[in-house]
Amino acid sequence: MFNKKASDPKNKPDQIIEAIAPKPGQSVADIGSGGGYFSLRFAEMVGEGRVYAVDTNPEFLEYVKNIAREKGLDNVIPILASGDELDLPEKGLDLIFMRNVTHHIPNRVEYFKNLKRFLKPDGRIAIIEYKKGKIFTFRGLFGHHVPKETIIREMEESGYSLEKEFDFLPEQHFTIYVVKNERR
Repeated sequence: MFNKKASDPKNKPDQIIEAIAPKPGQSVADIGSGGGYFSLRFAEMVGEGRVYAVDTNPEFLEYVKNIAREKGLDNVIPILASGDELDLPEKGLDLIFMRNVTHHIPNRVEYFKNLKRFLKPDGRIAIIEYKKGKIFTFRGLFGHHVPKETIIREMEESGYSLEKEFDFLPEQHFTIYVVKNERR
């Protein structure tokens, strides 16, 4: 039930995984992991690496922990997010993955600036966010979307460069960022 939408073939989960291409040994944070569909897929791919399933809902994290245990995945670490504090390893992540969560973040520029401290020098942030829906849809009525141009601008202001963008998702946009080379 938790992962029905993420795993639905019309939402192209295999293409998302292929575009991100996590590698064995990497460390990944799935921020807003929900039922853990992508956390569990990443965990299978990174092997000896680590996957941090980050969410604000303890029930989701308990579900992810139990499914990981059932599948024999001991590299999934549930992290309960509270406020702006994230218990992630400093300079320890190869990838931060965020699917359908940016519309929940109040001060995204500051939030993304803070995320930099968790990324390795060549780390990336992958953001999938809803496109604007029709007025009488859930997204339209409740503002559960952020325009791609807004995210690109906010990431730029936060010190990131757009590395890649994909247009194969029907209801979302998908972009990947790297930290800008900062010369002092």
